[in-house]
Amino acid sequence: MTMLAAAAAVFVLIHLLISGTPVRDAITARIGEGPYMGLFSLASIAALAWLIIAFARFRGQADDPVFWTISPATRHPAIGLVLIAFLFMIPGLLTNSPTRVAGGGQIDKAGAVSGMTRITRHPFLWGAAIWAFGHLLVNGTLSAILLFGSILVLGLFGPLSIDAKRVRALGDRYAAFKAQTSNIPFAAIIQGRQSLKIGEIWWRLLVALALFAVILMFHSRLFGVSPLG
Repeated sequence: MTMLAAAAAVFVLIHLLISGTPVRDAITARIGEGPYMGLFSLASIAALAWLIIAFARFRGQADDPVFWTISPATRHPAIGLVLIAFLFMIPGLLTNSPTRVAGGGQIDKAGAVSGMTRITRHPFLWGAAIWAFGHLLVNGTLSAILLFGSILVLGLFGPLSIDAKRVRALGDRYAAFKAQTSNIPFAAIIQGRQSLKIGEIWWRLLVALALFAVILMFHSRLFGVSPLG
């Protein structure tokens, strides 16, 4: 279990203590943006692979205590939350935004504020946080708490890290983008700073629904557990 805890810590900390901090700026100043992105991408993939492998190894073992289990009261809310998560994550991945990986160049384009960015500047990370929370509702083992908890922490605090990184790099241009959008989903729309335009994202939502249906159907084959019971 120590290995899983270490993997979870590394996965979160390389993003929150390196990617969005002045440490990143110092590294890129020495080796350049391209090499940094390559090395960081490799480190991120390696950390995620380590986390998944460690989870698979320790899941269900004798030293994996159970704090809560799935119940009728949590099963359906969990499925609903994962559906909502897909509606954030997939459109987020399919949207060119100044907040996505290597997306700083989008800041000066006319469509920088459109589609999902009207709802939140960080749709993928919010989707990941909702996805993780939904899975935590029905997975109360220590191994699951470490896996999904680390993703939840990164999903909630990652947007703050990205915003800080973009402000340092883009200054007033990103400040203007922030003024038109919100980190918290729908906050800018509720405050009247933005409007919801489904026409800009409808096909992305359909892709998300289709992928959700496929994963739900084949979840037991892919992961050994059926969400539907």
